[in-house]
Amino acid sequence: MTASAPTTLVELFERAVAAHPHRPAVSDDHGTLTYRELADQVHALAAVLATTGVGAGDRVALHLPRGAPVVVSVLAILHTGAAYLPIDDVYPAARRDAMLEDGAVSLVLVAPGWRDRIAVPGVAILEWGSWVGADPQTGAPRPPRPRPQDAACVLFTSGTTGTPRGVVLEHRHLLAFASDPTIPVLGPGDRTAQTSSISFDTFTFELWRSVAGGAELVVLPSLPELMGADLGREMRRQRITAMLAPAIALNHVVRHDREAFATLRVLCSGGDVLLPSTCAELLAGGFAGELLNLYGPTEASVAVTGHVVRAVAELGDQVPIGRPFRWARVYVLDRALRPVPDGEPGQLYVSGAGVGRGYLGMPAETASRFVADPFAADGSRMYATGDVVRRGPGGAFEYLGREDKQVKIRGHRVEPREVERFLCRSVAVAEAAVVAVGEQDLRRLVAFVVPADEDFVLRALREFMAGAVPAHLVPAEFVVVEAMPTDAHGKRDWAALLDLLHARTARRRAYQPPRTDTERYLVRAWEDLLAVESVGVGDDFFELGGHSLLAAHLRLLVRADLGATVEPEALFEHSVLAEQASMIDRLRTGDLVR
Repeated sequence: MTASAPTTLVELFERAVAAHPHRPAVSDDHGTLTYRELADQVHALAAVLATTGVGAGDRVALHLPRGAPVVVSVLAILHTGAAYLPIDDVYPAARRDAMLEDGAVSLVLVAPGWRDRIAVPGVAILEWGSWVGADPQTGAPRPPRPRPQDAACVLFTSGTTGTPRGVVLEHRHLLAFASDPTIPVLGPGDRTAQTSSISFDTFTFELWRSVAGGAELVVLPSLPELMGADLGREMRRQRITAMLAPAIALNHVVRHDREAFATLRVLCSGGDVLLPSTCAELLAGGFAGELLNLYGPTEASVAVTGHVVRAVAELGDQVPIGRPFRWARVYVLDRALRPVPDGEPGQLYVSGAGVGRGYLGMPAETASRFVADPFAADGSRMYATGDVVRRGPGGAFEYLGREDKQVKIRGHRVEPREVERFLCRSVAVAEAAVVAVGEQDLRRLVAFVVPADEDFVLRALREFMAGAVPAHLVPAEFVVVEAMPTDAHGKRDWAALLDLLHARTARRRAYQPPRTDTERYLVRAWEDLLAVESVGVGDDFFELGGHSLLAAHLRLLVRADLGATVEPEALFEHSVLAEQASMIDRLRTGDLVR
């Protein structure tokens, strides 16, 4: 007799424990837990959470560094019937507090010594490991098992109104994608790289696809850190067989090291545009596993469609986002919600078991994006993605762009209005406009600001933003204007703003040409990485749009071409080109202690 399929994530985990009790489940720098050992820690923490009053309908925030404790905490929270709300450990205090308040969390799990980071009143705090050695609570009631329709997590993403939105996903939603057999299947013996932020939806892919197959989740440094080292060597050393890498990272890494992923059995890409040239380099570099280009918004449980790349010749000028997985129904519709003919562009709508509940505390926004499915007889809803696609000749979907102004910055969905809103919170700013410029993985945010008074200091504004929002929301470039230009209709004149940007770029600081071979090399490298022209030795890498991923790529280039190993923090300390060149020359001659 065939056992019935699990109906909650807790059941999915329990079946993995029963089937693979002695197989490794999760490992980090501190060791490895088998599925049975992981379950023991999960049950212990769940009992502690239950004694604090955490239960069904509650939300518990996670503010922990990378490692196995994150996995234990997620599973323990779910065992209580509550939902988890992840907060990246690098988020600034203002962003963290806003998420705690908007999420209406009842408790925050923090790392030892991080209690003082939480300043939101009325929120209980539990330090990781504080319960170890305490007397067990006897006779404590066992928390009720979660139901399929109970919330499992709240993941924050940027909103079209300029306000971050907490996407509520239920057990049944994540389970639909986690157990879908048409998504690459992992199994015992597979080692899945865990490199994403816990607040990013790719973490749910890494965790639940591993649990569903009885694979081992291997917690590694973040991808930008790995990119700054020898990523291929780390993949081989850790015996990684499966990985989900954001397209922006794949595009960067493979340009320099096409063999970095050659040993993987499964390599999934998503979150941005995967370039055909990247696929070509991967295949030429010996990758013989399953290469899958994924598409899916957080609101529809991470992965909706996928395309297996088998040959470069089939790609043309773009990599398709593929066909829907078994759990999903997708439609390409016009503004009247009528299907468009194959080959014609339309907005992509997603229906099926993985479509989320909606946005936490935002009924109007939920109603506008989660609409009735006119093609279903069961009263189900579909999610309006805002993405424009078309069905190609072979039946696979091709991504064409966004209907609204939402953009992707380093793999993160960003609404420029959200950045404008935070800029205007500064007392130094009277008005702000934000636009994304550049193509695909070179895209960056540019902010036009009107100072509130004559004491305006640009560096202070940059520091204010760095303390208020995550790094991907901090504009790479600021342009100060006396007033916002308007068109004949009195609306903001974006074309005029972009003209200002182009003129500013053309006359950017007194140009100082390179004088040494190293300076000339860096000029070429910067211009290629940053998609800018006429870089001089007085220019600053980060003011020109550089960020951590591009800095990691620059370090790879310098090591390969110049033979100098630059530490990650050194590029931040020496961000002016002349200083960078001098530092590299000293490294090459041995005059600088590494």
